Amino acid sequence: MSEDPEIEALFENNRRWVAEVIREDPEFFVRTASQQAPKYLWIGCSDSRVTPNQITGLPPGQLFVHRNVANVINRTDSNCMSVIEFAVRVLEVRHVIVCGHYGCAGVHAAMTDHLTEGPLAGWLGGIRNLWDHNKANLLKGGMQMAEARMVELNVRKQMLSLCQTTAVEQAWQQRKYLHVHGWIYGLNDGLLRSLYADIGSISERIRAESESTNP
Repeated sequence: MSEDPEIEALFENNRRWVAEVIREDPEFFVRTASQQAPKYLWIGCSDSRVTPNQITGLPPGQLFVHRNVANVINRTDSNCMSVIEFAVRVLEVRHVIVCGHYGCAGVHAAMTDHLTEGPLAGWLGGIRNLWDHNKANLLKGGMQMAEARMVELNVRKQMLSLCQTTAVEQAWQQRKYLHVHGWIYGLNDGLLRSLYADIGSISERIRAESESTNP
């Protein structure tokens, strides 16, 4: 047992949570331990204020989750690609949600010159390129609006990257029901919003790519 009261508080929270769950549903842990069959894969930011199950109201077992700084989908990232492949091919999820959030510190970092080296700088390189490409137009509305719009554009960028993965393309080629969604979460009001049209086929992906040239 940890002697650190901050750590021990987490174990105490866990014990209270277990007791509450069992009181409401005595078979919950027996049932969920046997299998998971989520319909959704959530790809979001690691931000501690954005907790997928909580903001969607879904219990454990219903939402397969992958999180990283600024919800990046990089096809050279074996971790992310493994999650997508497992969710699509093994779990056969029906929906993949790419969710960004306003006030994203990762996107903000990519828009500034604070990070010029190290792993985080490399990780955010694609978002920095997106910012460089759109900076002139976005700054016409001021920096605050530019940051909000960049978060939205990053969701679209990651959606399209997801749609080009082998697992997703093969699912569509096999005519499986699989839809990719681009959402945004508002820290100020707690609401989820759909940003872009859902993509459910290769033809819809191609159309979305052709429309993505307009920021």
